[in-house]
Amino acid sequence: MGKQIKIDYFKSPFGELILGEYEGQLCLCDWRYRKMRSQIDQRIKYQLHAEYKEKRMAVLEEAKKQLLEYLQGQRSQFELPLLLVGTEFQKRVWEALLQIPYGETKSYLSLSRDMGNEKAIRAVAAANGANAISIIIPCHRIIGGDGSLVGYAGGLAIKKKLLELEGSMDTSQLSMF
Repeated sequence: MGKQIKIDYFKSPFGELILGEYEGQLCLCDWRYRKMRSQIDQRIKYQLHAEYKEKRMAVLEEAKKQLLEYLQGQRSQFELPLLLVGTEFQKRVWEALLQIPYGETKSYLSLSRDMGNEKAIRAVAAANGANAISIIIPCHRIIGGDGSLVGYAGGLAIKKKLLELEGSMDTSQLSMF
């Protein structure tokens, strides 16, 4: 039997997530029905040389517990071992996303500047969209330069709910969504 990424599903109040564990670390926490589902899954399987197998694991159960606490407004930071699976550049973007505090937002341009290269804005946006550890790596905290909601794997309605939960959006500004 080859290497395995243990997966489980979590029906959160905001939508269904697929969670994955590899060697004791969380490598996947993503919206189950997102548009890029197959590309994300293929990348993770390819880079880890492993296949998915449904199985309950302690780190997955802990992730569900912490996600539920977050979604109920009882947690603002996650304490989980993470395994970032992507290119070196993608990993740098995801690490930068982890530095955005709860309740705050940034634009793609601001994140690019934080990373030292404002011309990398498109690459930063693409890496943001390839994030496989949604919510925990807070790609939902990235908004348009004009303050508008821009793409999110879980959909803009869920992004809006997450930002409202964190108190980082004035909902009167978002009436068009």
